[in-house]
Amino acid sequence: MQSKVAAFLERAWVTNFIIGVILFNAVLLGLETSEKVMAVAGPQILFLDKLCLAVFVIEIVLKLFAHGLRFFRSGWNIFDFIIVGIALVPAAQGFSVLRALRILRVLRIISVAPRLRRVVEGFITALPGMGSVFLLMALIFYIGSVMATKLFSDAFPDWFGDLGRSAYSLFQIMTLESWSMGIVRPVMEVYPWAWAFFVPFIMVTTFAVVNLLVGLIVNSMQDAHAEESNEKTDAYRDQVLARLEAIERRLDQR
Repeated sequence: MQSKVAAFLERAWVTNFIIGVILFNAVLLGLETSEKVMAVAGPQILFLDKLCLAVFVIEIVLKLFAHGLRFFRSGWNIFDFIIVGIALVPAAQGFSVLRALRILRVLRIISVAPRLRRVVEGFITALPGMGSVFLLMALIFYIGSVMATKLFSDAFPDWFGDLGRSAYSLFQIMTLESWSMGIVRPVMEVYPWAWAFFVPFIMVTTFAVVNLLVGLIVNSMQDAHAEESNEKTDAYRDQVLARLEAIERRLDQR
């Protein structure tokens, strides 16, 4: 019985149905933010939302029945279990503040769609390398914030009055959001040599460190795709070998 339920859950149309329910539920949760829509069809939308949640709960229960404790060996199953559990908390405990967390159910699309899973897995694989880059970025920001506070705090206390303000201003500069006309040029009107500080900071952070992060993520994605291709190749090779062995046995019998 358990094997039949597991096979049922792995069918393509079942997976596509769950994806459709997740997307439909995402639309419903968006409609709930509109007062006009809720005034016209509020009860119907809330009923459909509960119906979608019921589908998710049934799916989790069936998976638990089919796999038993092995269900919790998969990180994606645990992810689904937590997301659905969070969605049940407001209804069970009456915590209206947590109703906003129902939108987290949309994240289940990641665990259902294989391509999205690979993207997330590639991102997770890149985290150790990203941690080193973030540490480097933190050091650069700390050094830059101390220098900017020492250099520009007297004339521009709103931007560089203390360490926190300097760090935020430098972060704005790193994102290139109004960095020239908004911050750097006004500073250069008082300190003409200020370009010698800001230009190297932008070159190091925006064009070097950020691109290094992008490169790490891209490499992880490529490794994940290569691993998947190797798995498919190995599976196809095993199938071909099994067929050849079956043909050889038939020839030997003759």
